[in-house]
Amino acid sequence: MLTPEQIEPKLDRILLKVQKPGRYVGGELNSTIKDWDSVQTRVALIFPDIYDIGVSNVGLKILYDQVNQRDDSLAERAYAPWLDMEALMRENGIPLYSLESKRPLACFDLIGFSMPYETLYTNTLNLLDLSGIPVRSADRDETHPIVIAGGHSTMNPEPMHAFMDAFVIGEGEEVIHDIINVIMPLRGRSPKQSQVTIKYEITTLAIARSQ
Repeated sequence: MLTPEQIEPKLDRILLKVQKPGRYVGGELNSTIKDWDSVQTRVALIFPDIYDIGVSNVGLKILYDQVNQRDDSLAERAYAPWLDMEALMRENGIPLYSLESKRPLACFDLIGFSMPYETLYTNTLNLLDLSGIPVRSADRDETHPIVIAGGHSTMNPEPMHAFMDAFVIGEGEEVIHDIINVIMPLRGRSPKQSQVTIKYEITTLAIARSQ
């Protein structure tokens, strides 16, 4: 798996070849960069559309702030690259990475997709593939992040159930803390059993919150 130190030189070589390279570098005002090694749980929040559309999503901003207020966790962001950038990323072996630390999404403990409309379903699958994470939930193991989704289009989770580990139905501001609290003590302990336990407990939380 590539490190940020390996990804950044690759980006330097391709960013001037794409439209709007500012979409892919981060560093915006009020973005939060925390010490990766000082926290126990790392969350990647993904809006599966281009930066221009996703950066203004209020729900993602709220979750980003909620997680980063915790001393034991961090949240970073990623968006779908445009066609020119995606082609160059695949050509140069660059996985989808977070804007804040330039770490591959596969390094995170939890990946949360915000899906406000159904046309983002296929984008979500493409981003999992670009991240080097198995697209189908059944093909992922304890070495992969937990992948969850929320948003208006997940009110009916059936179309995406084979690809997500769990869904959050309704508002996520409170349940995100419950999910982190589930993941934190179990990550890295008896890996296979922990993965099953995490998925079960997150699903249970999502069901309880929806009632």
